[in-house]
Formats: sequence, structure tokens, C-alpha cells
Amino acid sequence: MKKLTFLFFIITMSLMAAPQVGSAANDLQQMIDLLEDGDRLQLENKTYEGNITIDKSIEVIGQKNTVIKGNGTGNVISIHAPNVTIRNIAVTGGSMNRNSSEEYAGIKLYSDHNVIDGVIIKHSFHGIYLSQSHHNIIENSQVTGVGKGEIAGQGNGLHIYYSNDNLLKNNIVKGSRDGMFFDYANENEIVDNTISNTRYGLHYMYSDDNFFKGNTFTMNTGGAAIMHSNGIRLEKNRFIFNFGHKSFGLLLLSSRDTTILDNTFSLNQRGLYIDQATGSVIKHNQILKNQVGIELWASSNEQIFSLNEIEENTIPVASLGGEGRNSWSENGIGNHWGKSFPMLDLNQDGIGDESIVYQSSLHELIEDQELVYLFLKSPAIAIYEEMNQFFHKEKTMFTDPYPIVQEHESKMSWVILVGALLIAAYLYQKKKLL
Repeated sequence: MKKLTFLFFIITMSLMAAPQVGSAANDLQQMIDLLEDGDRLQLENKTYEGNITIDKSIEVIGQKNTVIKGNGTGNVISIHAPNVTIRNIAVTGGSMNRNSSEEYAGIKLYSDHNVIDGVIIKHSFHGIYLSQSHHNIIENSQVTGVGKGEIAGQGNGLHIYYSNDNLLKNNIVKGSRDGMFFDYANENEIVDNTISNTRYGLHYMYSDDNFFKGNTFTMNTGGAAIMHSNGIRLEKNRFIFNFGHKSFGLLLLSSRDTTILDNTFSLNQRGLYIDQATGSVIKHNQILKNQVGIELWASSNEQIFSLNEIEENTIPVASLGGEGRNSWSENGIGNHWGKSFPMLDLNQDGIGDESIVYQSSLHELIEDQELVYLFLKSPAIAIYEEMNQFFHKEKTMFTDPYPIVQEHESKMSWVILVGALLIAAYLYQKKKLL
């Protein structure tokens, strides 16, 4: 009997001392801790419990239904090692505490040269947060917030803080506070992202020399707000239907040397809203069907507008706050203003024969009360304009000395001229016969 008791004791102790293979296989943090730099961890099609911390240069690769679920108290995934890759994983269950000194996220990076690819993030304060984290690639990922009704209670889709030389490409963000927020972040490249149903699709503070190309900002309160930043380049982006009180497609505020090329601003309350900006180059853009095409405050100077298509806006340009020093042409080439400003081009050089001068009395209403935007299409506004025109109370909004006349408009000019000459000749001949 003593021998059996002793044998049972030995077996029990052996089982307790043996590695718990099944438990380790389900404990994601323990699996990560067992890896070495350069290893790859292939996850299964199931849900793993977080939170986890990665302090080794490893790859964590998921499958179609791989989920890492946080415990709701912090970052779901914290990355402290460089050269980490996270791919094909859904992340959920981050802290939603907006009062913590630590701003929590689904994935938070504190290191350099990482790749986040094909990640889906929901139910977290911030989506992906870069904190003093450089030379990373964030691509093909989706961040979904809780929607506009909870803007104050949630963070940003992609939050870039004191982080430089990162590539953000082909990501989708919707329903967060701001889609992308940049704070003291320089020389980043932001390409082909889609941002919708946020406060600001892009919110931008004290960040210089960044490049935005091919992004779409739609259904936001504000498309993109660039503030206190220099040397920004925006190319081939789309700012479409960003509408509401004080809304805009693109805001430039206290910014210098911004380059805005080949973008589309359409169906916004204000296409471009420019205040305290200096030295912007705004060329080859389509500014179409907005309530106000361009709102330009006198605090902004040395803007150059050339080769833009500015048409079918309720108000093409609202110049407010006095007279600024801005140019509506460059090297003898102005802008195309559409059917609202018919032009003759008798010498067929593509430039109108006369300057376009646009005058309006609405500047006083807009300066005093922004709610006037809600009534710009009202018949009362047209009557107000007519009355002030009669009493000579209008102000020049812009003067384009070299307006562009498109080819079909130039041909129409000749048709109109020839028609007018024929009518004049007929009337003259008829008068002689009488």
C-alpha cells in the first residue's frame, strides 16, 4: 500500500511539473514570450485574449477570422520592439477611457520600422497610435469608431504623435472623432486613404513637409483642417460632401507654403477656407458645386490661384475681413469660371478678352453671422444682392485679369459674334429700306 501511495505521489508531482502545452497554446502573451527575434507566429482562426506587449522583432500573422480581444483596460497591442509586423488580424476591446494620462489604442507603437497590414480595429479609444515612432508602414487597415453621436467619447482613427517619415496607405477610417490626427509629425506620406463620417477627416497641428495624395474625405463635418503647419503638399485628393454648420472641404489656418494641386472640392459648404495663410499655390483644382467655392480672409496673403476650374458654386469666392494681397493668375493665366462668367476670346488664345470682376454684398452678412450659409440659396439672398447692387454697396470679391476660356466656349464666342453682326447688318439694311 505504501508503494502504491508513493507511486501515485510521484505521478502527481510529475504531471504538475510538466509543461502545460494546452494552456500555453491558448495564452497569446506566453506564446510571444517564447519567441526569439526574427521568429514568425502564425495564429489560428479563433479569438485570443489580450492585452499583449511585443518587445521582440517578430511577425504575428493572422487568418481570416483571427481576433485579438483586449480586456478593456489599456492598449490591446503595445509594440515596443522595432521591426515588428502585424498582419491580417482583427483587434477589439481596447480601453475607452478618455480621462487617462495614457491615450489608449487598439494598436500603439512606441518603436520604429514596423509594418501594420490588413488590421481591422473596433471598440477602442484610438485605432492605431504612433508615439515617437518613425519609419513605419500602416496599410490596408480599417478603423471603425462608434459614430458621430459619440465624438467626444472616442479618439482618432490614425493618431500620429511626434512621429516622422511614416507611410499611411490604403486605409479606411469611419465614425471616429478625427480620421487622421497629426501632432508634431513631419515628412510623412499619406496615400489613397478613405475617411468618412468623422469630425475632421484630417486634423493637422504643428506638422511640416507632409505629402497627401489620392485620399478621399467625404461626409465629415470638415474634410481636412491644416493648422500651424508649413510645406504641406496635397495632390489628387477628393473633398466631397463635407457639410454642416461651419463645414469645409479644406481649411488652411496659420499655415505657410502649402501646395494644392489637382484636387477636387465638390458639394461642400465651403470648398476651400483660407485664414491667416501665406504663400499657398493653388493650381489645377476642380472647385465645383459648393455653397462657397473659396472663402478667403484678408489675413491671408500671397496666395496664387491659377488654372483652377471654379464653377457652379452658389458663391464662387467670398473675400472677407478687408483686402488681402492675393493673385488670381500666374504668368498671364487665370482660372476657368464656367457659365456664370461668359467670356469672349476673339483672338483664340484661350484667355478671355476682358478681366472678370466679381462683386457681392454678402461679405458683411457672412462676417457678422455664419448662419447665413444655411440660406445662400434662398430667394431672399438674391433680393438682398439686388438691393445692394442698386445702392452701390457691393465689394469686389476677386479680379481675374486672365480668365481661361475653354475651346468650346471660344467657338461659341465666334458664333455669338457672327450672329450679332448678321442681326446688326439686317437691322441696318432694313432701316435703309425704310
